[in-house]
Amino acid sequence: MLIPKRTKYRKQFKPKVQGKIALRGNRLSFGEFGLRARGSGNISSRQVEAARKAITHFTKRGGRIWIRIFPDRPVTKKPPETRMGGGKGDIHEYVAPVKMGRVLFEMGGIPENVAKEALRLASHKLPIKSVFIRK
Repeated sequence: MLIPKRTKYRKQFKPKVQGKIALRGNRLSFGEFGLRARGSGNISSRQVEAARKAITHFTKRGGRIWIRIFPDRPVTKKPPETRMGGGKGDIHEYVAPVKMGRVLFEMGGIPENVAKEALRLASHKLPIKSVFIRK
């Protein structure tokens, strides 16, 4: 799973959602095919790993894959049946905040029909809607 090696502070404030569309990371930079977000939300490191596994399993480790998002924002959670107060909870998971239009995965070195099916399988593992794109 993807997590930061080290961070300056362990816990973060919950951010304000500013802007609806991604101004950066919205074009293919490395491969010929990609998966672009059609909605916005948080994608956890477990979901990124599940999507990556689905892609590599279908392509039988052929071609090249680039993961264009990194889960670097910690999300905290308090244990169940805990009374109010007592400070902020422990870190539960790391998420990658994604805006609409952001490229999530890129692929290259394989035929288009294989890439399309692999990215379709990967999109089912993610919590937001996404679409297949080509260069």
